[in-house]
Amino acid sequence: MRLRIFTEPQQGASYDTLLTVAKATEDLGFDAFYRSDHYLAMGDSDGLPGPTDAWITLAGLARETSRIRLGTLMTAGTFRLPGPLAIAVAQVDAMSGGRVDFGLGSGWFEEEHTAYGIPFPKEKFGRLEEQLAIVTGLWSTPQGESFSYDGKYYSLKDSPALPKPAQDRIPVLVGGLGAKRTPRLAARFADEFNVPFASLADTETQFARVRAAAEEHGRSADELVYSNALVACVGKDDAEVARRAAAIGREVDELKENGLAGSPAEVVDKIGRFAEAGASRIYLQMLDLSDLDHLELIADQVQSKLS
Repeated sequence: MRLRIFTEPQQGASYDTLLTVAKATEDLGFDAFYRSDHYLAMGDSDGLPGPTDAWITLAGLARETSRIRLGTLMTAGTFRLPGPLAIAVAQVDAMSGGRVDFGLGSGWFEEEHTAYGIPFPKEKFGRLEEQLAIVTGLWSTPQGESFSYDGKYYSLKDSPALPKPAQDRIPVLVGGLGAKRTPRLAARFADEFNVPFASLADTETQFARVRAAAEEHGRSADELVYSNALVACVGKDDAEVARRAAAIGREVDELKENGLAGSPAEVVDKIGRFAEAGASRIYLQMLDLSDLDHLELIADQVQSKLS
C-alpha cells in the first residue's frame, strides 16, 4: 500500500505553502504529491490568497523536488484544449525527469467556470473521451510521424505530436463512480482507476465494474492500479483528532464514517480494509496545509505500519 498526499489549494494556499507541503511529502517518504484542479473555493473558505493553476504549480514543484511523483486528481477537461494540455503535461514530465501522473476528469463545478469566463458545456463526458484519445494519441505517436483526429468536439490535422514526455508512457488516471461509461473509459485509457471519497462497499462495487470492463476490453483487470481518495484526520489521542477535525470544519464521527480518521491504529485498520477491496494506493486529502505535524504523525505511525 502506497500513501500519497492530496491537497485542495483552491481552499486557500499559495505556491510557497504547496512547496512546503511537497517538500515535507518527499522528506517523510510518501509516494507522491497531488493537487486538485480548481479555481474557486468551496464552502465557507475565502480561498485567500486566491487560486493557483495546477500545471503551473506542478511545473515549479518538478524543479524543486527530486523523488516524489506529481499529479492531479483530476485535471478539469473543461479548462484546457487537449492539444495544449498534452504539450504542458509532457513539458512538466520532462522538467521532473519523468515523475508525472496524469489524471483527467470532465470538470463539474459550474460556478468556477462562470467566475473565470470558462465555457461550461452541457456534454462533458463525450468531450472527456475525445480529450483522452487525443492526449494519449499525441504522446504515443512516434517521433517523425504526425497525428490527426476527427471527432465530434475536437479535430487535429497533421500535428507533429511534440514534445514527447520523458516517460515512455505517462500513467493515466481515470476516476469516478459512474456505473457504465466511467468503467468503459477506464478500461480503454487508464493505467490507474481512482474512487474518490466513497464507502468501502461502493469502492468494492466500482472496482468490480472496472475490472469487468477491462476484461471485456481485452485487458487483464490486474493491468490497472486501483486506488482511493479519502480525507485524513489522524491524532495520537482523541483530543488531537477532535482538534484536527475542528480545524477543517468537520465532525469526528462523520470523518470516521467517510474518511480515515482516528488513532493511527484505527486508520491502519481501515486502510487494510480498502487494501482487501483491491486498493494499492490511498490519496490522503489533507485539508489543513499548515499542520505539518499531521504529515509527520501519519508517516511515523501509519505509513510505517503498511507493507
